[in-house]
Order: sequence, then C-alpha cells, then structure tokens
Amino acid sequence: MLLAPAPAAAHPFGDPQTVAISRDPGRPDVVDVRWRVGGPDDLTVLGIALGLLPEGSAARYTDAGVVGGSARFSSYLLERITVSGSSTPCAGAVKPVAALALKGATVSFTCPGPITTATVSVRMLTDLNPAYRTLATGPGGQRNVYDEEHVAHSWTLDGDPPGRGGTVALLALLLAAVGAGFLVVRRVRA
Repeated sequence: MLLAPAPAAAHPFGDPQTVAISRDPGRPDVVDVRWRVGGPDDLTVLGIALGLLPEGSAARYTDAGVVGGSARFSSYLLERITVSGSSTPCAGAVKPVAALALKGATVSFTCPGPITTATVSVRMLTDLNPAYRTLATGPGGQRNVYDEEHVAHSWTLDGDPPGRGGTVALLALLLAAVGAGFLVVRRVRA
C-alpha cells in the first residue's frame, strides 16, 4: 500500500507554468500566447477537473495526450487566456497541440487591426488552486507574474517597452565603446 501511487494533487509550489507572448511577424494583427505547464501531474489534475480522466487518477505519461487532444482543453485555454487591444477583444484559436507536456499549447489571437500594445489576461489553473503562478515573458525582455489577484498585464509589442527607454540603443553604444577601447589598448601595446 505504501508503494502505490497517490492520486494526483495540484502542486502550485513546484515548477511554475509559463506563458510567452509574441506578435506574429507576418501579421501585425495577430498575438500568439504559448502556455506551458509547470509539472506533468498538473495536467493530470486539470484532466480530472475537465472530466477527461477518472477522479483520483494517479499521474501517467499518457495524460498529456488525453488532455491536449481534447476540445474541452481548447475551450479551457480560450476561457482562461484572453487578449484585447484598445479594449477590443481579440478572437482566439488554439493551434494544433502536439507534445503538450514538452512544448505546451499556443493560442493565436486575431485582433480587429494592427496591434502595438496588447492586454493579456492569464488565469490558468487558478480555478484549481489559487496559489498557482504563471511566469510570463514578452517582446524586448518584458516579464510579468500572473496570479489570482493579478490576471491582466499590458504588453508592448513594438519598440522598447515603457520604462526601457532606448535600452537596446544604450547597450549597442556600450558595446561599441568597449570595442573601441579594446582597439585603443591593442594599438598602444603594439
């Protein structure tokens, strides 16, 4: 009995789930959000909650395939992740899911027109346990943490994000100065 696997339980204090926000390079009206689960047993818990796996299931490596191939999971993603631009909701569509536990799932949001700033809301798994957190990354090194109390964040999709004011230009200038200094030192030694 001690060696039997315990039923799956949410572990919001393990590896965090993540999202990556990006704009489709070929379509300025499309924002992609890629979600990756923190731990495979979280997919088991989600599968049970969605009615895809039997109650009290122990985590199995096949759970990701059952969850990822389900229309219920796609609906859950579209309910728990949303994007809007200028207060106008963008229509989401889940891309085909392959290797959910390894690669995650991507939702493409098509907005009414070109978008430079998007408000992305993420509430993944917080309905299962409010302690879940989602680490998010976006264009230009932007970062955010989503949790039950902080579900929405605005992302700059073009240029430098607010508060970074020319960070890339400053970095390029610093690298040029270091390169020039290296050449001067090299000539002086020669």
